[in-house]
Amino acid sequence: MAEPGLRRRLGLVQVVLYGLGVTIGAGIYALVGSTIALAGVHAPMAFVVAALIMVFPAACFAELTGRFPFAAAEARFVREGFGSRALFLAVGLGVALVGVVSAAAIAHGAVGYLSRVVDLPETLLLCLVIIGCLLVASLGIQSSVGIAGTLTVVEIGGLLLIIGGGFWAGRDFVGQVSVAVPATLSLPVWTGVMAASLLAFFAFIGFEDIDSIAEETRNPQKTLAAGIFLTLLITTVLYIGVVLTVLATNDLAEIASHPSALTLTFTRNTGLPEIVLVVIASVATLNGVIVQILMAGRVIFGMARDKELPGALAHLSPRTSTPVRATALCAGLTLAMALLLPIVELAEVTSAVTLGVFALVCLALARIHARGDPAPEGTFLVYRWVPATGAVACLGLLAAGLFSGM
Repeated sequence: MAEPGLRRRLGLVQVVLYGLGVTIGAGIYALVGSTIALAGVHAPMAFVVAALIMVFPAACFAELTGRFPFAAAEARFVREGFGSRALFLAVGLGVALVGVVSAAAIAHGAVGYLSRVVDLPETLLLCLVIIGCLLVASLGIQSSVGIAGTLTVVEIGGLLLIIGGGFWAGRDFVGQVSVAVPATLSLPVWTGVMAASLLAFFAFIGFEDIDSIAEETRNPQKTLAAGIFLTLLITTVLYIGVVLTVLATNDLAEIASHPSALTLTFTRNTGLPEIVLVVIASVATLNGVIVQILMAGRVIFGMARDKELPGALAHLSPRTSTPVRATALCAGLTLAMALLLPIVELAEVTSAVTLGVFALVCLALARIHARGDPAPEGTFLVYRWVPATGAVACLGLLAAGLFSGM
């Protein structure tokens, strides 16, 4: 009996909610304090740098998802560009690793918030969080993305509450904007900004995961490209607004010493109890774990289907049409990583691997352009200089992060 296939059921709204869910849950709730600790009042500039660098690989992904709307997308992009099965395997495993390590980092963030309302040992909470997220990620794609989409609305609402609270309290946003760009070329200052940019880059990781649901998206040539750009735009606006609010509300010493800069900011500006944001942040981080595990499972499934990994991992559940075995494997690895490494180190590893993958994807598109390969009708197309610029920008940020001690 033939294996059931992935089904095209998702539209633009679901794709954007999926992209926002995996992106927002992947960083801002968990790492805004760490980013400010590195760059100080210049932290908004770090987020701007990260967002600008993201534009180029995002444009490349928008074209490539139209050309090749299949699971294990980044690995397929690189294979199509370089004609190398070895690179296909390396990039596919790298992308799955990013999903696993990122999910582990976000799980730490989730436990950090949940531990304030649930009196359980951290190790047990980590296990419960990841197992629960595995169960959701193993549901049918409409159910999984529907749940993730609902959680995404909640987490975006939390960020809007934080920003709105800053305006309500009359915080000096203009003053923070005026000092965000360093007025000096001092190496220590810009080293801090670039190190913070690498960490801020982690908070933007997620738009590229949209390609992992390409086989389950209607009209992928148009829907996926639009979903990628909308995700990046909405995320950038929200992140800069949140960082400005945190800086306008608290002094740097408080941000560095407090376990949750967002919670501190929220309670000071709104007068609402801390538990409100704790619940919202818990939802946000749990959502991030769900969608990262979901993505990594699809990548492993796609590689197994292409016979680069054991065939058992290409199995789809007859009931849900989802790769349950591959998803369970990724969840198990996520738990192992979460138990072994702290959140900042996990985020830095995720950012470094992702930048390397992005550079390869950009170069793959450059080679496809050089060959003159035709694209399916309706595919978003970029200028020929964009892929090379994207590769240089990604490698530049990676080198700057390594130089600053990452």
